[in-house]
Parts: sequence; C-alpha cells; structure tokens
Amino acid sequence: MSKERHGHAAGPAARLGGVAASEGEEIEGEEMTDEALVREVRLDDAEALVAILNPIIAARTYTVLDTPLSVAAEAAYIRGFPARGVFVVAESRSAGVVAVQSIEPFADYTAALQHVGVIGTFVALQARRRGLGSLLCAASVPLARAKGFRKLLTYVRADNPAALAFYAEQGFRVVGTAVAQAQIDGVFLDEVIIERQL
Repeated sequence: MSKERHGHAAGPAARLGGVAASEGEEIEGEEMTDEALVREVRLDDAEALVAILNPIIAARTYTVLDTPLSVAAEAAYIRGFPARGVFVVAESRSAGVVAVQSIEPFADYTAALQHVGVIGTFVALQARRRGLGSLLCAASVPLARAKGFRKLLTYVRADNPAALAFYAEQGFRVVGTAVAQAQIDGVFLDEVIIERQL
C-alpha cells in the first residue's frame, strides 16, 4: 500500500516484544480482544484486502483512492511490499480479515528521509467503531520503531473527521493542509497532513 496508492503502507519476519513472528503468524502477545488478533499480512490475504478496500473506495467519502482494486494487483502489491515496511491485518475469528494497516518508507531516493514512514489504516465498513485501528497501531508502531522509523506521516481527507479523530487519538498532530490536493468525481478536496514522532 504505497503512499501514492493508499494515501498514507512486512517483510518475512517481524519482532514485537522480543518475540519473532513469521510471515502470517500471529504476533505473540498481541491478541488484542476477544474478537480479533493482529498479524502480518500474507499473500493469501489479497482477496480479503480487496473486499475491505473496494467498498471504501466505492463510498467516495473516506479516501482519495478512486479506482477499484483487483485481487491480482493486491497480491502483486503484497509481494512487492518493502522489506523495511510494516504490513499488518486485524483478523476476527468470526469474520476473517477486517482491517489493514501499512507503514512504508516515505521515500527511497535519499537516505535523509529514511526515518520517515507513511501510514495508512483501513477498516471494513461493517467493522468500524470497534477499536480495530487502535489494535493495529498498538502492534505496528513498535514494529516501525524497531525497523528504524522515527516519524510517521499521512494525508487524510479534510472531510473525513472520523479518520482525523482516530489519528489524533493515536498521537498524530496536524502540520498543514494541502489545498485541492485530490479530485474525486470532479470535486477538488483538501487533504490534512498529519504526523507523529516515534
């Protein structure tokens, strides 16, 4: 989920609390609620991610993404995700994968920005307001720190107050507004630039 693609973002192994977790394995100690656990993304999650993202795109109110994604494209994205990034999902025992969060390098053209990660968070429309985004952050932020990120950045549609409130609860602060940054269905939209120091 590149910043270009998702407006915001793991390798084969991750570490959390000193416990290694293989790709696709539950991150030990991170079962967050009775309903969901957080784990690294797997290639076979592509269909579930598309099922989360496409209704959000179709709603035309939450993201600047405007074109539906295919399972093949999502699988290619997962395969090509940067090794230094963090890519996790929240999986419900009853509903399967219901949320996704990615953190990836802001830029690869200069070492001066290697400490900056771009974050993106998407929760299935039917699973909103259940704390899943917070669960994802609780797992992904320590992983990002361990991979050398010291700052997270993202862009949020100015007309998405729920997303802005979520990120504020996670310690993000507004640093500016990109005016007429996106155009959806002929309407120009502002995006709020937010960041969090790790």
